[in-house]
This record gives sequence, structure tokens and C-alpha cells, in this order.
Amino acid sequence: MGTHTDAHIVWDWNGTLFHDVDAVIGATNAAFAELGLTPITLERYRELYCVPVPRFYERLMGRLPSQAEWEVMDAVFHRHYTEHRVRCGLADGVEDLLTGWVAAGRSQSILSLYGHEELVPLVEDFGISSHFIRVDGRTGPSGGSKAEHMVRHLDALRGTVDPRRTVVIGDAADDALAALHVGAHAVLWTGGSHGRAGLEAVGVPVVDSLSEAVTQAERLAASA
Repeated sequence: MGTHTDAHIVWDWNGTLFHDVDAVIGATNAAFAELGLTPITLERYRELYCVPVPRFYERLMGRLPSQAEWEVMDAVFHRHYTEHRVRCGLADGVEDLLTGWVAAGRSQSILSLYGHEELVPLVEDFGISSHFIRVDGRTGPSGGSKAEHMVRHLDALRGTVDPRRTVVIGDAADDALAALHVGAHAVLWTGGSHGRAGLEAVGVPVVDSLSEAVTQAERLAASA
């Protein structure tokens, strides 16, 4: 890896580059059924979703799930998600955005809370791995925040990218909080897990398309 002095994007995967909202809703409702909860709509999901994920379940149940309940729901979710995700693809226009960013001499990477061992081959299967200088998925238990993963991700890129000229693009408030945790910028888009109101509460730019997100990333990095 050479040193990149221009803007760097850290892309989220699920709900951002990978348009898997339908798979997430299907898997979530399968997990809810294990505890006798009623199905949830996409609109309701976007209104209530938060990280850590057990807090999301608390909003629905009126209490935090027990450790045993969480383990069952998490296992069921991931089993059903794996079945549903095969029908999902990249978000519209992703290939062109990734290609254009690299062609401009800039760098980009992926940081996801999706398991690392599953993430890497999935990115490779879409034929886009060459666009990224690093691809990191979650290691360790699921359900937590992205902040500490972001610390490790940027530490691994130390000397290659400048956090002050780094912009995290994601679909969840937690993406922005992780960016702020490491001194980076963030842009959130409305096509994934959160509704606009929840995203705007974080205080970073919120956009309705990934092309707008990239434009905002250029602006934010230039201002650093």
C-alpha cells in the first residue's frame, strides 16, 4: 500500500454497499418469532433500530432480552439472514462510484459488523475487492458497537490514510458515532437501516443516495 494523501472513504457494507434490507427484515422477523413477538415492518424497523442490537430488542419488548434469549435470537437471525442474502445485490450505482473514486487517485476501505470470515468472500464474489485497500469484518461476538472496530481499522491503515481526511459512509447512527470516535467525518444515507429522523439526530450530513454521499465525502475531506 502506498501513502494516500487525498480523501479516504471507509464504507459500511450491510445496508450501504450491499443492499440487504429485505434480508434483514426477513431474518429479524424470524428471530422475533422465536420469542413470540409480532412481525415488524421496514418503516418500524428503521424507526427503532439501534446499536448495540440488544437495545433494539429492548425497544420492542419493553425489556432487555436475557442472555439466553439474545443468543437464540442472534443465532436465528444469522441463520435466516444467510438464506435470504443470496437474493440481494449491490446498491444501485455502487460499481461506478467505487471505480470513479479510485480513478481520482483516492483510497477506500470497508469496515463492517458482519462477520469477517463471511464478509471477505462475499466482497470477492461481487468482483469489487480490488477497489479497496483493506476489508475488515467483525471479529468476536455480534451485537456491539462499531467504534472499537473502527479504531483497529484505522490503526491498521496508519501512515496510509489520515483520519482527518477520512469519511465514513454508512446507513446507521452507529457508523457516524464510530467515525467521530476516531476523529473522522461521516455521511449517512437513508437507504438502509435507519429513517431520516434518526440519522439527522446525530448531527452529520444525511443524504438520499450514495452518489450524494460521495459528493459530501469529497467536500468534507477537502475542508480538513
